[in-house]
Amino acid sequence: MKKVLSFFMFMSLALSLQSVSAVTTLKVHHFLPAASSFNVRVIQPWCDKVAKESNGDLVCQIYPSMQLGGTPPQLVDQVKDGVVDIVWVIPTYAAGRFTKSEVFELPFLTSSAKQGSQALWEYVQNNALDEYKGIKLLFMHTTEGYVLHSNKQVKTLEDLKGMKIRSATRINAKLISALGATPVQMPLPSVSDSISKGVIDAAMVPWEALPATKIHEIVKYHLDAPVSGPRFSNSIFMFGMNQAKYDSLSPSQKKVIDNNSGLSTSAWAGATGYDAIVEPYVKMAKDRNNTISYLSTAEFQRWAKASDHVDDDWVKEANAKGAEGKKLLEDARNLLKKYEK
Repeated sequence: MKKVLSFFMFMSLALSLQSVSAVTTLKVHHFLPAASSFNVRVIQPWCDKVAKESNGDLVCQIYPSMQLGGTPPQLVDQVKDGVVDIVWVIPTYAAGRFTKSEVFELPFLTSSAKQGSQALWEYVQNNALDEYKGIKLLFMHTTEGYVLHSNKQVKTLEDLKGMKIRSATRINAKLISALGATPVQMPLPSVSDSISKGVIDAAMVPWEALPATKIHEIVKYHLDAPVSGPRFSNSIFMFGMNQAKYDSLSPSQKKVIDNNSGLSTSAWAGATGYDAIVEPYVKMAKDRNNTISYLSTAEFQRWAKASDHVDDDWVKEANAKGAEGKKLLEDARNLLKKYEK
């Protein structure tokens, strides 16, 4: 009898250990604080959904604010090399490596994050997967578009002269230069402190950045593009997984990941993480008696004309790397039209 009991106890323990060992922990690394809007609204819910649908077999361990070390531009290599399992990052922080993908960062293209995110996902699948070797793309997205936040009211192109403006990427820096201002690249968490100390005069960031940076508590003016029109600039983001890590998952685990990846997940990330917060975050700025203004149509056309050569420069750079720049830009524009509604 004791031998029988011992056998069942052994089997119970073995099954318990097998259950524990079946759990796969995914290390998720990104550059914003845990309390940041996108982490709270998208990354954590995505992880929760994956955990639920896998019956606890897939569990995320999120490391915000670069807690595992390195800098934001190094996140691409961290996931590619398997240092971490998943990253959320602006891939073009690693300048020069994602030329085909960065077409969506060109001036005055995207009008909403849902539109941009769907177009970006389809575009990369068709044209730029070679830029992500070693990475399993789970979803991609854009912001709703950049807004100019400053302590000086800007109404015309001439108002930008002499201003030092934070830029996020090299394309954004080219736009700022084309408009007559001086671009200053720096990490997003440094923006508010830099404005308050006079290091920069303004920043181009999406509305989504307000709570994390508290920029609305530092500046008094917010300038947006004409309502429903394309915004000044944008950034592309990827939520990507180490390919070898994905390949090591069981078929059922892969199915859960696949069910939470792709076009529809990209649309959800853009709409939930960015479009949905524009109105409440604009209200946050208004509640502090900040001034929200929009470029007139005529002034918008002046800004667009002044930055026309940024598109031409990108086409030349893409051509120099063996791509058909003009065709890629046309494809991006057609996809944005496809998803604009």
